[in-house]
This record gives sequence, structure tokens and C-alpha cells, in this order.
Amino acid sequence: MSGQISPTGKHSGPGSPPELRASHADRDQVVDVLRIAAGDGRLTADELDDRLEVALSARTLSELTTLTADLPPVSATVGGSGAEVKDIVRIEQVHSGAVERVGRWVVPRRLELAVTYCEVTLDFTDAVITHGTLRIDVSMTGKTLTLITRPGIVVDTDGLQLVHSRVKYRQIPTDPDTPVTLRVELVGQKAHGRVVVRPPRRAFGQWLLRRPTSFSAGA
Repeated sequence: MSGQISPTGKHSGPGSPPELRASHADRDQVVDVLRIAAGDGRLTADELDDRLEVALSARTLSELTTLTADLPPVSATVGGSGAEVKDIVRIEQVHSGAVERVGRWVVPRRLELAVTYCEVTLDFTDAVITHGTLRIDVSMTGKTLTLITRPGIVVDTDGLQLVHSRVKYRQIPTDPDTPVTLRVELVGQKAHGRVVVRPPRRAFGQWLLRRPTSFSAGA
């Protein structure tokens, strides 16, 4: 035989080096790049699903390389500044100004909120998402914790203990086939005040377009 066929369908001769096998870390890195690209609008929902399926089952590095060949690397995508994705971010504030994460901020893997009587807003509309889950450890008293979502982001509040507090969760209708790009898990305790989960507010022009049009009867 002149050569054998590799698992990727390529012929490899007797003198050809074997293809390098992909590790779990290699697959996770590619999944991160794909999720960021989808969040930036570079991939459609269908493209993301297809590429994630291939990435999670890839056996060689060459299979993974083809999935991101037309996408910028993570360091170029995160604001173009090579910002590092942190494992844990802790925020501690007492009776001070509002805590806000808005714009193109990099979502950590875990966020610890130790806040007393300070408004907290986490806006995921333009956030850079590099992994599938964010755990938020809440130790918050008073005021409102607001999470602003976008399609593909789900918030789980089942692990949150409420003491004289309540949760208001408002979602916009989305395509059931929209892939989940981020799952936010709230755990810990929220005492007094509220937890609000909502989509971005519409601009005035968008509000006008959604208003029902009334027509007068008769000519």
C-alpha cells in the first residue's frame, strides 16, 4: 500500500508524521473563540452550532484549526487590547457609588459581589463572552442588582436566597433555536431591594415602531 488514510480523510505515507491529537484544553480554546465570534455577530446561530459540534468531537489539531481559520484570535477580539479573561473578580463596596459593568467588558468565569447599599448593574449587551458559564456569588444588602441580557444569555436564580427581596425577570421573545452563549448562575444571598433581569431598553424610535397603528373609519 502506498499510504494509509488518516481519521480526517487525508493520505499519510510511511514517512509522513502522524497528525497531532487535540487535548481538552485545545478544544476549550476553540470553543471560546467561536463563542466570542458569535457574540460579535461574526457567526450565525446555525454556524455556531455546527462548529461547536465539530470542535467538541475533534480528534486532531488540524480539525480545530479549520474552525477558526476565518476568525480573529481571542486576544484580538477582546477589545483589540489582549485583555486577559480572569477566573475570579471580586467587588466590595459599602454605601458608595453605583457599580457598573457596561460596554465591552470581559466577563470573568466567576464574580463575587460583596456590596452593601450600592446599585449594581451588569450589562451583557456588548460584553465579551469567552466561556459558557458565569457564577455570581452574591452577598448584597439593599438597592437593586440589575442584569441586562441579550439573546442567548440565560439567568438562573434558583440558587439565590432572598431575604425581604424579590426577583423580576423579563425576557424578550427569541427564536427557540437560539444557542445559549452564556449561562449566569446567581448564588448566595440578596437581602432587601430587588434583583432585575431584563433586556436592553428600546430607543424612542424603536418604541414608536412597536406602537399599534390606528386607522380612522370612513373616507
